[in-house]
Amino acid sequence: MSIYHDKRPTIKDIAAASGYSKTAVSFAFNAPSRISVEAREKILGCALTLGYVPDPMARNLSLKRYKSIGFLLPQVIGNTLRNPHITGVLQGIGTVCQEHGYTLTLIPPVDGSMSEAVRGAAVDGLITMGMSVEMKIVDMMKLRKLPYVTIDGTPSEGMPSVNINEVEAAYLIMREVLKAGHQSIVIIALNKDSFEAADKSMNVPTLRLKGYHKALREAGIDPQGEEVAHLVCDTTLEEGRRMGQIVYAMERRPTAVVSMSDIVAIGAILHFHESGLLVPDDMSVVGFDDIPEASFITPRLTTIRQSSVEKGTLAAQALFRAINGEEIESNRMELSFTIQERESLKKLVS
Repeated sequence: MSIYHDKRPTIKDIAAASGYSKTAVSFAFNAPSRISVEAREKILGCALTLGYVPDPMARNLSLKRYKSIGFLLPQVIGNTLRNPHITGVLQGIGTVCQEHGYTLTLIPPVDGSMSEAVRGAAVDGLITMGMSVEMKIVDMMKLRKLPYVTIDGTPSEGMPSVNINEVEAAYLIMREVLKAGHQSIVIIALNKDSFEAADKSMNVPTLRLKGYHKALREAGIDPQGEEVAHLVCDTTLEEGRRMGQIVYAMERRPTAVVSMSDIVAIGAILHFHESGLLVPDDMSVVGFDDIPEASFITPRLTTIRQSSVEKGTLAAQALFRAINGEEIESNRMELSFTIQERESLKKLVS
């Protein structure tokens, strides 16, 4: 037995039952200010009696709007949703969507292609992470005339971007490590292939690495010398544990780990704890992002604080201005950052 009625009531049925025209019935649902309160109440009462529920897709198509914006996932969906920085960004975007009566659609690659995902996305605009204007995805968005904003991308004409100064932030956190007397250091970088950018020299991992290396050179340390090791991983807790295992097993063990991600730093700390290595007495660790977990781990993590929620909020607000045909004041929206000094960084010199 079917749980559905054979025939759904239509606007025509409501018009016949209420004595009003189909246009008036449409106004009652979509433009209530265009009819009287009395008429709308009668029409809605008839609709309730008949069991009529408006079809949101039909309404949106008539308005030429999907009432949804899309977020292009920067990594496979499992990794993305395990990254607290990304979930913070999504929180900011989602709050703004709710204020505008929009839904938020998460868009993973289709058959490994972000361009194909964009081609079929039923959205009014897109927010991406780590994009540059040269990418094929941008060509597809332009072809579809979809407004878009990028987070941690390369700002350019027609593509607003919400960023912090990645180079400066990385430079300052590395300088703190060096000021504490550390000279044998492991840098845990993020996988560049996890960031959609045609020019890898402008994506987040490369910019942060540039800042780290600048501080090292100023301290007279060769970033490619034997004092500095480089590891690369995806942004998950499990990968952080794996990085911790590699560092622990190093024949020439460093005194400090500098991670481009808090969640990776936390994973490394957990492995160090399990292996009997004391943080920060035996190994100092610093991160980047200041996710909530950074202040819950023991010891609490020294890190760069940036507001992922604010990034998502600003990106979504800019996108809605573009969707509504309003001018966006600047293609580059740069947020501030601070160093959060906590207990995971030990001072080796007085």
